[in-house]
Amino acid sequence: MRVYDIPEARAFILHWGEMGTHWGVNRSVAQIHALLYLSDRPLHAEEICETLGLARSNVSTGVKELQSYGIVRRTHVEGDRRDHFVAETDLWEMLVRIVTERKRREIDPTITALQQLSADMAGRSDVPPHVVERIGRMHEFIGTLAHWYD
Repeated sequence: MRVYDIPEARAFILHWGEMGTHWGVNRSVAQIHALLYLSDRPLHAEEICETLGLARSNVSTGVKELQSYGIVRRTHVEGDRRDHFVAETDLWEMLVRIVTERKRREIDPTITALQQLSADMAGRSDVPPHVVERIGRMHEFIGTLAHWYD
């Protein structure tokens, strides 16, 4: 029996896709992740396409996105030349990988931008003090969060 034939598994995959949109992740990407997470064996792209009713390009893009987060990896199945994919199933490891990648993509560039803005405003008399102070506080705050993460 395929995992998608189980009504509860199908409901989980659909819900995960819906939740993905709330977390800033494309619905298809989240559904691919859920399918691979529930699968007891590696799946190749065509299986993912057929199961979820997605275009090959969506699956290819989605798998690459999940690989960039480190929560899906490519593997090979003996006797089959196609690439197959498996998801990380350790929930804590998955969480750490997602948080690490989101920090790299979202928090680190923000710290850099705030640092540059603060430096650009230093010593300028044409910028209201409250703007300098608030950007400085935000820089310090996000820097502290990043330090806690590290």
